[in-house]
Amino acid sequence: MNAIPEYAMGQRRSTYVPAATTLSLLLLFAVAAFGCWLVGTRSPDIGTDTQTYAGFFQGLNSSGVETRLEPGFVWLTYALWKLGVGVTGYQTALFAFMLGTIVIATRRYQDYLGETRGYLTFLGAALMLLYVSPMFVNATINAVRQGLAALLVFSSLLSFQRKRWASFVLLGALASSLHLSSLLYLVFAPVLLFGTKMQRLIAVIAFAAYVSGISMQAVRMLVPSLYELVMTYTATQYYRAGVRIDFAVFSFFWYCLPYVLGPLVRAEYRDRIKESAAVYLVMTLPFFGVGWGYFSNRYLLPAWLSVSLILAAMLVHSRLAPLRNPLLLRFGLLLSCAVFYYYVTNEILI
Repeated sequence: MNAIPEYAMGQRRSTYVPAATTLSLLLLFAVAAFGCWLVGTRSPDIGTDTQTYAGFFQGLNSSGVETRLEPGFVWLTYALWKLGVGVTGYQTALFAFMLGTIVIATRRYQDYLGETRGYLTFLGAALMLLYVSPMFVNATINAVRQGLAALLVFSSLLSFQRKRWASFVLLGALASSLHLSSLLYLVFAPVLLFGTKMQRLIAVIAFAAYVSGISMQAVRMLVPSLYELVMTYTATQYYRAGVRIDFAVFSFFWYCLPYVLGPLVRAEYRDRIKESAAVYLVMTLPFFGVGWGYFSNRYLLPAWLSVSLILAAMLVHSRLAPLRNPLLLRFGLLLSCAVFYYYVTNEILI
């Protein structure tokens, strides 16, 4: 038998794709396609802002349209309108774009953690946790513009923490072009320059100031115009304004969790995941400052979406082998599709 030249064997090894990788890719594409179908073909009655976005899309013409919406979102919408995709195609494309921001954020986060392998497993875990999150549903059928920007804000702040200024500016600018509220989170980025003890102190002070009503009274006395703006913007009789202790406790819980469950994470990733909790903290500070108006959960949307990525990192890097088993995670990803379907069709959201 003739020996196979070494260079030929090397070529074969370089082009070989493991079956597990192929299976992961197929599963991820299938789950993504399911989400695009579900969100893209939803009824106009599902989602409080669905008809508004559909009306904006249908109202475009060759000369564009005057609008207060952010330029990045307008350009994206106009490009899709020029392609003639229709409302269903428009909604599908927006969800596909949101999936793209998940890919960007998980790539950035994996690089931040110093991991070079197992990206598809991490992406699948993140997508699974997002699909079972009512906050993600809110981002896909209600607060669509902010949902598109949310994980780009997370990625931008990760870059700031690593002192990658160009990436911070680029991702921050892209997020802000989709939803101007992104700037609220980016202006708090210098908090990431402090040490861990100072960041914890800031977290405790911000939480205490909010739940005690001090932050609301301080804004009311020092910046009355801002107070009036927050209290009158999108005012409605169906939503309670004022201090939301439930939102505050819920949000503070997720900041503490990486520290509490740190011993269950493998040592080489434990500190990095704890450090990323500071990025989450920065994303909650706007809420602790002015989150006493109507629809105050909107201030927390980017932070709450980032929780799924942090939890995914804790899961795939857990010291408990069953929790990071790829087969178990793939099965969980499939089940999450059923949960996502139930959430969207029944408008289950926070």
